[in-house]
Amino acid sequence: MSAAPVSVRPRRRTHPRRLGTHAFLTAVSLGFLAPLLLAVYASLRPYEETAEHGYFSLPRRLSFDYYLQAFGEAGMGRYFANSLLIAVPGVLLTLFLASFVAFAVARVRMRGGIALLMLFTAGNLLPQQVVVTPLYVLFNRLPLPYWMSESMTMYDSYWAVIAVQVAFQLGFCVFVLANFMRALPYEILEAAVVDGAGVWTQYWRITLPLCRPALAALGTLEFTWMYNDFLWALVFVSDGDKLPVTSALNNLRGQFFTDYNLLAAGSVIVALPTVLVFLVLQRQFIAGLALGAGKG
Repeated sequence: MSAAPVSVRPRRRTHPRRLGTHAFLTAVSLGFLAPLLLAVYASLRPYEETAEHGYFSLPRRLSFDYYLQAFGEAGMGRYFANSLLIAVPGVLLTLFLASFVAFAVARVRMRGGIALLMLFTAGNLLPQQVVVTPLYVLFNRLPLPYWMSESMTMYDSYWAVIAVQVAFQLGFCVFVLANFMRALPYEILEAAVVDGAGVWTQYWRITLPLCRPALAALGTLEFTWMYNDFLWALVFVSDGDKLPVTSALNNLRGQFFTDYNLLAAGSVIVALPTVLVFLVLQRQFIAGLALGAGKG
């Protein structure tokens, strides 16, 4: 009895174009990772050693002393709490207001809906640096109730930073949510109207639960962007104890001397939460980047 012939699958040749693509992507990835890896490497070495032998020399001693100094003596924990006081309300307000506008544009028959959507989208094209001076003057004159802030005006308060964050992120969220809501079947709202549901019920109890994937993706992206912001807190907050953690990195710089190894350790500490958020919620990140692409 003869044995069955063994079929040998022909070996597929790798196309040179594929090799070039992988080489290019590998080089780009290493280019993006190089500054982070160099910062981690420098943060583990004493400043005297890098000053004498350079940052690209082989290490003689590695330690976490700079991390303990940055988190302990510099009080990074307090600044982390300040970042949460800005980012969490900012994300919630942005998503709530954006979902309001997106529902009006996408699900309510109203005149000027497209023009309203274009207006919110055009706001993303405005460079932030252009409005720094007008907003600085405005917040120095705009009063706040005494129970909302210790300062008499919005300047030097968390509310100023939150207001600017919400204003600049609102357009992007409205654009994404409006496109997502347009893809929802209209039969659901029509059935709700037949049952006597008002506009608020259609928004809060029907449309919003269906938008949970979009809201989760946008919430992840918005928290990352607001947490990483560096400019607005430096412009609108003068009290050093109120600064978020990204802006508080300036406290690690000396007037006449700066230990860049200590600054690198502080930068790594600041970047760790966003890296962890990305690793845990990377599906939401990817979904957020593609939300508006296939919906129209």
